[in-house]
Amino acid sequence: MRRWQLLWFAVLVVLVAPAAAHIAQVPYNLPVPFSMYAYGATGALVASFVVVGYFARSAPAGLGEAGRVVTEHPLVRFIGSGVARAVLQGLAVAALALSIASGFGAASQVSAAFNITFFWIICLLGYTYLTALIGDWYPLLNPWQALADWCFGAARSRPVRRAYPSWLGYYPALAWYLLLIWFELSGKSTPLALSCALIGYTVLTLAGVRVFGATAWMRHGEVFGVFFRMVAKMAPLDVDARQPAIAVRLRAPFVGCLQERPDHFSLVIFVLFMLSSTAFDGVHETLAWVSIFWRYLYPVLAAVIATHSKHQYLVLVNFFYYWQWLMLFVSPLFYLGIYWGFIAMTRRVTRSERTVRELAVAFTFSLIPIAFVYNVSHYFTEFVGQAPAILAIISDPFGLGWNLFGTRDLGWQDYMFEAGTVWHTQVWLILAGHIVSVYLAHLEALRIFRTRREATISQLPMLLLMMALTTIGLWILSLPIAAGQVLLPPGVGTPQ
Repeated sequence: MRRWQLLWFAVLVVLVAPAAAHIAQVPYNLPVPFSMYAYGATGALVASFVVVGYFARSAPAGLGEAGRVVTEHPLVRFIGSGVARAVLQGLAVAALALSIASGFGAASQVSAAFNITFFWIICLLGYTYLTALIGDWYPLLNPWQALADWCFGAARSRPVRRAYPSWLGYYPALAWYLLLIWFELSGKSTPLALSCALIGYTVLTLAGVRVFGATAWMRHGEVFGVFFRMVAKMAPLDVDARQPAIAVRLRAPFVGCLQERPDHFSLVIFVLFMLSSTAFDGVHETLAWVSIFWRYLYPVLAAVIATHSKHQYLVLVNFFYYWQWLMLFVSPLFYLGIYWGFIAMTRRVTRSERTVRELAVAFTFSLIPIAFVYNVSHYFTEFVGQAPAILAIISDPFGLGWNLFGTRDLGWQDYMFEAGTVWHTQVWLILAGHIVSVYLAHLEALRIFRTRREATISQLPMLLLMMALTTIGLWILSLPIAAGQVLLPPGVGTPQ
């Protein structure tokens, strides 16, 4: 029995949704008991499942097809023109160059550094949210695509390798994604370190282009291109900006998640890391999570790695960070194991002839809305609070006292949301994302299974997963956050 309890505890830890780690440093007293939120959220999920199962009797015809073509719209034609492309590419490369150069400037505060605000807040948060609304225009704004065009020109069609290895898939992009999140959460993202990281990424990306070709590498190895392409599947615009002639079609929101399936299993892991990375960011600073190491793992390490020094704690404290980083890197594998288990249950209850792998691939993109709302619920306060700072920073990107655009002294401050507003917004976002995913997964099931009954039954394991995600996620949101990195929770003393 204890083994099952330990396994269930591990599942709950892995499935946690993002906590408000950047919002408050004290426990938030909920306006009503937590159980009411949990019952209400899970009840809403069950109700949505029943409604979808009753009314969605078959997959709509043309579900995987985009709608009306708007490629000939004057604005779309202008953006796709040669002049506009050249201007956008020039601006993108200039922004990259400024981000790199500003990291070597004299900004005294990290929050006042141009590259920190522009890269983390404007690009990785703001543009992510914009992509979910307007589609995947990133190929026009990709500075590394522009550099590849400029550096190699016609040589792009003659890479060192004639064909991209099929076994490699999206693993290069996944590796970059792991390093990106590690870089963010490890506390190493100083302005100078970010500039060095951008230089390294630029060099290695151009090397990948030279070896495998621009088309193959930008699709499989350029992490931001892969990430924005996944987010864009929720947008009401189906945009293909990778070709010389831009193609744009209207479609229903979120239907892009059903228009195609992952073409390589590595993309399944990539999407799962979109979930697990944000969840880990939310939980890794909570007192409950920090206590796991200091109450249970630290005593074991202290006994095994005995330094016989009164500074033993200082020696072993590094293992806390190693443990955090290890949990981040293996988090997509934890999610994969749990996802695989529920998909296996789906196959078992439906007695499907499809393999678990085939079913896992088929339902992967239905998880994208959950990953997106986790991101928004975790970071929206940070974006709203810090994004306006770019207006002042852009006038003095090097911290040298310049006022290029007259906005340096523009007053701004990190806006603090009322805790109740944050909580209820997060609740609704998480619930809405899960309901959308329930709907998408059901439509996908209607396309896969032979009868409506089989499709409905197949979604019962997924409903259980959604209920666990929602309930545990809301519980984690209410937990106290460790102030910074709390190394020793109450009750654990420093070794003498």
